[in-house]
Amino acid sequence: MNIIGSAVVLTVDDPALSVRFFMNHLGFREVLVAQGATHLSRDDAATDIVLRGSAGLGHSQGHSPTQVRAIVSYSVTGIHAEYERLRREGARITLPLRLEPWGEWGLQLTDPNGVVVQLIEWVPPAGA
Repeated sequence: MNIIGSAVVLTVDDPALSVRFFMNHLGFREVLVAQGATHLSRDDAATDIVLRGSAGLGHSQGHSPTQVRAIVSYSVTGIHAEYERLRREGARITLPLRLEPWGEWGLQLTDPNGVVVQLIEWVPPAGA
């Protein structure tokens, strides 16, 4: 097998809100809108995002309003500048920028549908 791309499919109550969030705050662009789903991508190594509405999905398809939500996580560079930009733009930062004991800077955003996006920047070990 040779994987040449990847996408995370997220089922949300209002896809248009999530589409705007990912485009406005995280630099994604719309590449396809079809059959009630919007495919978003970037020109870097980010995993693509596909957003679809939850209307019409029943429990038989595995969807439940109380289902555990996924966290979309991206390793980035320049996280301090990104944090300041996101604050200026009014993005909903639900976990502010912090340095974790295991050696990473991280923050979390939450989109209007409750999708959590984690941005991480690894700190090189001392002497590396």
